[in-house]
Amino acid sequence: MSIATKHGDKGDTGLIGGERVSKADPRVEAYGTVDELGAAMGFARSVCDDAEVRELTRSIQRELFTVAGAIASPAGGQESKTTYVTPEMVEALTAHVTRVEATEGILKDWSLPGDHAAAAAYDVARTVCRRAERAVVRLGETGVELNPHVVPYLNRLSDLLWLMGRLLELRAGVDARLRDGEHTGPRWSRAW
Repeated sequence: MSIATKHGDKGDTGLIGGERVSKADPRVEAYGTVDELGAAMGFARSVCDDAEVRELTRSIQRELFTVAGAIASPAGGQESKTTYVTPEMVEALTAHVTRVEATEGILKDWSLPGDHAAAAAYDVARTVCRRAERAVVRLGETGVELNPHVVPYLNRLSDLLWLMGRLLELRAGVDARLRDGEHTGPRWSRAW
């Protein structure tokens, strides 16, 4: 069987369960952006020398297939265990955030991406994650039923991706603070 099925040649695609929708459908945009996030994380992992960060990234990439499946399911991923995002998945990300935030010397303010290649790759993944989150929120605002844990999962993941970049910089001895001692201001969400 060829990967080129030609089923989408007229601009439509199939959701889980077989329903056909336009490739421009907000649901397709949302799960497609989650797919893009997995690829961005894969690139970040491929340029990362830190075994702990690489393994955590690989684990999350696997979970992203469940997240995308929950979005691609017309029932919001509620009926299939393979497409259900759980509170435990969100709690696991929260635990990673808490653990990394507690690292002595971790950056507590804005960062300027680009001084460390792998950290910058994680920053790119973070921005894709935030775009995926916005796409899922927009989809929900259209009235589509969604798994209630997808947005919290993506929200927490973006925080973790930001922290992973900072952890890599810290371990490499890179100072990527956006502001020097002369420039102070309000502390907004570091991970947006």
